[in-house]
Amino acid sequence: MNSTEPAQRIAALRTAIQEHNYRYYVLDDPAVSDAAYDALMQELRALEAAYPELLTPDSPTQRVGAPPASHFARIQHPQPMLSLGNAFDEADLLAWHERVRRLLGADAALAFVVEPKIDGLAVALTYQDGHLVRGATRGDGEVGEDVTANLRTLASVPLTLRSDQPPALIEIRGEVYMRLADFEELNQRLAAAGERIAANPRNAAAGSLRQKDPAITATRPLRFFAYAVGPVQGADLRSQWETLRYLQTLGLPTNHDARHFTDFADVLAYCQQWMARRDSLPYEADGMVIKVDNFGQQAELGVVGRDPRWAIAYKFPAREATTRLLNIVVNVGRTGVVTPNAELEPVLLGGVTVRNASLHNDDYIRQRDIRIGDMVVIKRAGDVIPYVIGPVISQRTGTEQPYVFPKHCPACDTPLERVEGEAAWRCPNFGICPAQLVRRVEHFVSRSAMDIVGIGEKQAELFVTQGVINDVADLYYVKSDDLAGMEGFGSRRIANLLQAIEQSKQRPLERLIVGLGIRYVGSVAAQLLARHLGSLDALMNATQAELEEIEGIGPVAAASIVDFFQRPEEQQVIAKLRAAGLTLTATPPPPPQSDGLAGKTFVLTGTLPTLTREAAAALIQAHGGKVTSSVTKKTSYVVAGADAGSKLAKAQELGIPLLDEDGLRALVAALDAKTPSAPAPEANSAPDSQLRFEDL
Repeated sequence: MNSTEPAQRIAALRTAIQEHNYRYYVLDDPAVSDAAYDALMQELRALEAAYPELLTPDSPTQRVGAPPASHFARIQHPQPMLSLGNAFDEADLLAWHERVRRLLGADAALAFVVEPKIDGLAVALTYQDGHLVRGATRGDGEVGEDVTANLRTLASVPLTLRSDQPPALIEIRGEVYMRLADFEELNQRLAAAGERIAANPRNAAAGSLRQKDPAITATRPLRFFAYAVGPVQGADLRSQWETLRYLQTLGLPTNHDARHFTDFADVLAYCQQWMARRDSLPYEADGMVIKVDNFGQQAELGVVGRDPRWAIAYKFPAREATTRLLNIVVNVGRTGVVTPNAELEPVLLGGVTVRNASLHNDDYIRQRDIRIGDMVVIKRAGDVIPYVIGPVISQRTGTEQPYVFPKHCPACDTPLERVEGEAAWRCPNFGICPAQLVRRVEHFVSRSAMDIVGIGEKQAELFVTQGVINDVADLYYVKSDDLAGMEGFGSRRIANLLQAIEQSKQRPLERLIVGLGIRYVGSVAAQLLARHLGSLDALMNATQAELEEIEGIGPVAAASIVDFFQRPEEQQVIAKLRAAGLTLTATPPPPPQSDGLAGKTFVLTGTLPTLTREAAAALIQAHGGKVTSSVTKKTSYVVAGADAGSKLAKAQELGIPLLDEDGLRALVAALDAKTPSAPAPEANSAPDSQLRFEDL
């Protein structure tokens, strides 16, 4: 090299290294050995050290250089990073395909792109004029964390796009993941250093990317796949398949197993073929993602909640493992349901050590002849909840013991009862059983009910076992002397708890109704009851027929309410609550600020991005609309968020129009254009303040 031309040599080295990175990470076709690559990097570092004025931020040597972060700044995504609805079998996929055809029209020409669903961490990379300027995690889909410095350390993430005319702005979305072999090697290295090992590749990838020190991230074997774009300026992309090819030309790695189909039968066949390869893949994948290819059709299909109608994740069958069933224990729930659970020899299943699994109910155990001591097959439904599939009969030794479901409650020895037509056995000792009482106290003090801060599962169990309370109403008669000397209760904590209990007396009637724990009565139903009846006394005296006249209260819930208030023990609880000074009458709702939604009935399901259940209902009611708890033909709209349940399926079956949060706000604005809009209820800023609109 001519010593007078360092800039030219540095430029040549950078070009060569970027080319080798492209061939290695995008094409999987390296042109030089690792040693030759390392030599180029070493020469470039030496030249940049000798000529620091020639150092640039996009040099391959600058993948590590930012100082450790004390925390990650929050980044608002310019477009939400959506979640995906799930299909667990071919029937679910066919149902999704049929919905797409129905919404677009039977004559619409459809094409699909099928891509592996990599089990990693979703991120968004923003490039301006071809240069990486920001990288963020998905977060909650609306707001993520700024991990730009860490993402710059990934060799598979180009610092500069491979294009002479890059778009002025492009956000590239994809997945940071870790190959299985690299994961095993990392865990061996961590174990040798005496550090905590990761449970699975996804956890390892997420933890590695969120290191405060980018230098640590640089030592982790992270990789990146691109699969989508967000906002784009300077490129006209009209389909998913075109987008994947365009990303490759920019130097981004995409998954080589992505395929394009025009026949949905070929989509199904490819999913089945690819599924068979799951255990031979070099990385963890939990399914396939099927997308409608055309962006115009995607826009027409739209989004429900946070799930696009134009895409679906075909989840692999739950992973299975075999282990020994050591014992069967039963738990008593808040409403008296006695549920059997398996205690297992610990077994690794999908990266998680499983020690307990569900056995569902007595019938399930008997029908499968599951015995204590059996080798059993367990699954993780949706790769989340473990349950026992059944015994491995061929491995029985004769020492296994058939299980006999208890005839009496394990907590209070009351004979169990079973309603005809139901699978569950119940403890009928509803007001006295200590196990039920612990669960009832937990529910009563929860945020959606009386919201008494300072009492959780541990405190509820302590208060019951120590005899401090015998029903939920006793919470309002607790004195400081009752708590003095208890583990964890100093004078300051006692004072704070008693203040929280006193403040809860002002909670509105509907919160108290929720706290009572009546079967089939959740927050929406409680609001309906409080609004229509006006007082707890009126609710206690209402007949089933009167309750069923309330729109949104069905016969099952009505019968449960009547049964609840006929119990002497519950009448005694109500009397004590009355004497303690709780709010037993409903506060008249404020008059609607407009009538834009008058005559329209809404049902809420799933978790909305910013509105809690109460806030969404308040927005609707402030503009004259009604909120009910069940979907019927009379329902005008279903407002669906993430993790929507059976109400969403019912709405789709009946053809009820669906709205997400933005759609709800837009509807309010459109129908209320001539009337001043009511201010939107405040969004909760803390993630744990979001509530699921549970099916009632």
